[in-house]
Amino acid sequence: MELHDVWFVLIAVLWTGYFFLEGFDFGVGVLTKLLARNRPEKRVLINTIGPVWDGNEVWLLSAAGATFAAFPEWYATLFSGFYLPLLLILVCLILRGVAFEYRVKRPEENWQRNWEMVIFWASLLPAFLWGMAFGNIVRGVKIDQDFNYAGGVLDLLNPYALLGGLVTLALFTFHGTVFVGLKTVGEIRERARKLALRVGLATTLLVLAFLLWTQADRGDGSSLVAMVAALASLLVALVAARAGREGWAFALSGLTIVATVAMLFLTLFPNVMPSTLNPDWSLTVTNASSSPYTLKIMTWCAGIATPVVLLYQGWTYWVFRKRIGTQHITETAH
Repeated sequence: MELHDVWFVLIAVLWTGYFFLEGFDFGVGVLTKLLARNRPEKRVLINTIGPVWDGNEVWLLSAAGATFAAFPEWYATLFSGFYLPLLLILVCLILRGVAFEYRVKRPEENWQRNWEMVIFWASLLPAFLWGMAFGNIVRGVKIDQDFNYAGGVLDLLNPYALLGGLVTLALFTFHGTVFVGLKTVGEIRERARKLALRVGLATTLLVLAFLLWTQADRGDGSSLVAMVAALASLLVALVAARAGREGWAFALSGLTIVATVAMLFLTLFPNVMPSTLNPDWSLTVTNASSSPYTLKIMTWCAGIATPVVLLYQGWTYWVFRKRIGTQHITETAH
């Protein structure tokens, strides 16, 4: 296996880790409007991700940085062609982080309600836009012979990509719902379990339609295995959620995300961005990669830094592993 193939796999792993971890972050943000009934319950939801949300975003920085260094042509075409949706995602992530920090700085009802609205929308929009972006990457976009994006914003709003956006939004919301069930106690935990069943059923239908479309359009044997794994994991996650086994439900909903992202990258390889104008103008792991020397240096750096990051993040989750409920929220922290 060539180094550019290795880095394609590593970038796929980074995006998978990001969607697994930030997925439940986004889901919890959406649930602040769907699940919480009062201010203490909203605070409980926010506190479930409070210690980890910023660490989860490190995976996005790593994925984007690795793409820039390992596949500069891919990075250039992707970030220029998808400029507006990616800018909107960036703005949402900035506002979301500010909202987490500023919400409790003042006790006024309107102040806190406004920041809670920011958390909701700044979680919902990226959850949708990431699916739309990856739907377009897999489907292919208008790339000319100079590897430049030749389409417009409206070209990104095609049925396949829009369905992909709905899939990630629903899947992340389900992932967040079972995470809330895993991390909370009391009435909010029971409501999260019931909501997980309803959200999970809708998610199953959307994931089934999207993955079947993907398989029929450009799938092969390996992507079929990933598709079966994704659907089986999602169905078993629903069973586990119904039985109150939140740990299993969360692990299996995460496995659904892993298998879904794996399927997308399997159908993409060896391309990194297919061209709908001419297959010969597609960006591939070969014509979009950096030099072998650059990839070699990156491999050494990644081999040293990655275990440290994983150990630190794992330790963070271990420290903040306990459940919380409204009884842990003080009156002044609402």
